[in-house]
Amino acid sequence: MFTERIYNFSAGPSILPVPVLEQAAAELLNFGGTGTSVMEMSHRSKDFLAIFEETKALLKEVLGIPETHEPLFLQGGAWTQFAMIPLNLIGTTGKADYAVTGSFSNLAMKEAKKYGDIHVAATTADKNHTYIPKQSDLDLRPDAAYFHYCDNNTIFGTAWDYIPETGNVPLVCDMSSNILSKPIDVSKFGLIYAGAQKNMAPSGLTVVIIDKSLAGNELPITPTMLSYQTMIDKDSMHNTPSTYNIYILGLVLKWIKSQGGLVGMEKQNIEKAKVLYDYLDESALFKAAAVPAARSIMNVTFVTGNEDLDAAFAKEAAAKGMINLKGHRSVGGMRASMYNAMPKAGIDALVAFMKEFEARNK
Repeated sequence: MFTERIYNFSAGPSILPVPVLEQAAAELLNFGGTGTSVMEMSHRSKDFLAIFEETKALLKEVLGIPETHEPLFLQGGAWTQFAMIPLNLIGTTGKADYAVTGSFSNLAMKEAKKYGDIHVAATTADKNHTYIPKQSDLDLRPDAAYFHYCDNNTIFGTAWDYIPETGNVPLVCDMSSNILSKPIDVSKFGLIYAGAQKNMAPSGLTVVIIDKSLAGNELPITPTMLSYQTMIDKDSMHNTPSTYNIYILGLVLKWIKSQGGLVGMEKQNIEKAKVLYDYLDESALFKAAAVPAARSIMNVTFVTGNEDLDAAFAKEAAAKGMINLKGHRSVGGMRASMYNAMPKAGIDALVAFMKEFEARNK
């Protein structure tokens, strides 16, 4: 049993910034002199509403959310969004286009097929999702209600290095595993969604940022709780929201501001990823799974080419305080998830161990 903090490379729920955890611990029993925990507050209380409004304002500030868009604090994870998106958006034309570049975008596409005419505009399954399609590869329909893609593919370790051009067709983007890791132009998107458990807060909160002009066209079968218009009208509080996670998100956003905002976060994330990718490119044992042009800086996937060595590496790394390096069960190998809160010291420790492991397994 470790007595100190270890390096958690989990893809999610994942590492949170230590200052955030320390502040949450200090305020756990008595938040702001209220004599109660945030976990115990009514979501309608003056004290919690102050937390809610501050977090919402911070999210708008940090991401640069324009007045045309509304941030929503929902529940159900990305999986619920797979249904909520077509239920709310596909009704205008009955059609939607999807890029399938990994497991989750494939699941999103399959779920959407229940509600309309779904067209696969691009797929990278031919090369086991190790690359990202170019703009010229996208087979887009001008009458699609929206185009959906996943910006960062957690399982396969790939990421889009451009925002697709879709003309007048709204962009819908799953940013679950890289939101808040870099600056983005929110105005270019019709809808952005993200599970919180990677870069924002503990699991249980889902953030949606929607162009308000797209709401209000839901299919008649849409449940009340899955209506974006309802959630906009009720300010995310048609039912009890994930109160404690909203509070943690507020702390995380303050921490990001202290790191230089999203510009500062991107700089740190690029530097961390470079350390690991540089070693992978020179290693005779370990190989990066994604092609260089499509490499994610959030989730680095790699292999030795030998399943027994892969398993031994993950086990030995865990014994040295570097946990959750085993790759997703569907692809095997290894995966180092290096979200905002992962310190560079964690990457340095990982690379040092990889060099040691390689020397022993030539």
